Amino acid sequence: MNIVVYPGTFDPITNGHFDLIERAARIFDKVIIAVAASPGKHPTLDLDSRVALARDVVDGLDNVDVVGFSCLLTELLDQQGARIVLRGLRAVSDFEYELQLANMNRAQAPHVESLFLTPAVENSYISATIVREIARLGGDISRLVHPRVADALREHFHSDQGPSARRPERNPGQ
Repeated sequence: MNIVVYPGTFDPITNGHFDLIERAARIFDKVIIAVAASPGKHPTLDLDSRVALARDVVDGLDNVDVVGFSCLLTELLDQQGARIVLRGLRAVSDFEYELQLANMNRAQAPHVESLFLTPAVENSYISATIVREIARLGGDISRLVHPRVADALREHFHSDQGPSARRPERNPGQ
């Protein structure tokens, strides 16, 4: 079976991610979305929420599974019986970092190959970081993420107990 693992923090999973997942699902027998715990990145959403949202987004893609992980990626690949890592490249600026990761993975596990896909043009500007910031500030992210993701971010940032409760008031004179 030809298995590819698409790792990331998916904080949150975006339409750009889904574009790559959908295309990979046509190429590979099985696609595993590997949601990294990544505590060093201080994700906005907890791991269980990110896994659940990814599952909601890929529901209907029969050959796609979602797993959370906190081990080395190369260990996860071995656990899943995979040899291929899928990574997305939005711009040339992504390439240097992605090349470093690919080379490090290959140094740890010489049998691992990295495959790079670029998103469709209409998704090339979407980044999870920008989506989070727009959501945090109350902007419309409905064209950037699945509706379930938009709801989750709105709830996270704009509930009475959420981070938005600490947002500064706008100066009425502005």
